[in-house]
Amino acid sequence: MNQETRYHEVFRKYVPLPFIGLVSTLLLQSNVHFKIVKSRSTKLGDFRPQNAKGKPQITVNGNLNPYAFLITTLHEFAHWQTFEAHGRTAAPHGVEWKEAFSRLIEKVIHHPSLPPELTKALKKSLRNPKASSCTDLALHRVLSSFDAPQGTEIPLESLPKNATFVLSNRLFAKGNQRRTRVECKELSTGKMYLVHLLAKVKPTMNEEG
Repeated sequence: MNQETRYHEVFRKYVPLPFIGLVSTLLLQSNVHFKIVKSRSTKLGDFRPQNAKGKPQITVNGNLNPYAFLITTLHEFAHWQTFEAHGRTAAPHGVEWKEAFSRLIEKVIHHPSLPPELTKALKKSLRNPKASSCTDLALHRVLSSFDAPQGTEIPLESLPKNATFVLSNRLFAKGNQRRTRVECKELSTGKMYLVHLLAKVKPTMNEEG
């Protein structure tokens, strides 16, 4: 099995079928070490100019739905392209990265198989690409709509202030909103955490309607 075939087999589990070739080609044409990793609550993916072996590295959360995985992967490859062209002189999400990300999105945005609502959200997002799809709430809402149902979990934003909920087997109370995140108190420790507005949480019995 050659490298391209192997990539196709791996990405079949994570990327919408029409875009497997694009992602595989990006990887084949780069010197990037690509890792699919466990879910991280603070980020969907990341890019590092050097890993422990001295190679540029991209990681993407393996629990993402196929469209979220695709857009996150393109986001991180835009970081690699920016680094290759400009080194460390370019800002992480500056003009150079925005141009690189826009070029990559152009490769998918007109594809007939892309859901219309996602096409619309991406076109709007490209007017001024954000540092993460998580900080672009309109895009994040659309991407989240492709998630598989998770039992009784609902977006944090749908709960009222002071409501209690479970996240990662820990009990929290919802506080004040800060742009795309919410101040939440862990009830067992009293510690405050910032939780994404669209994080999927399980309301407690008192909050379930």
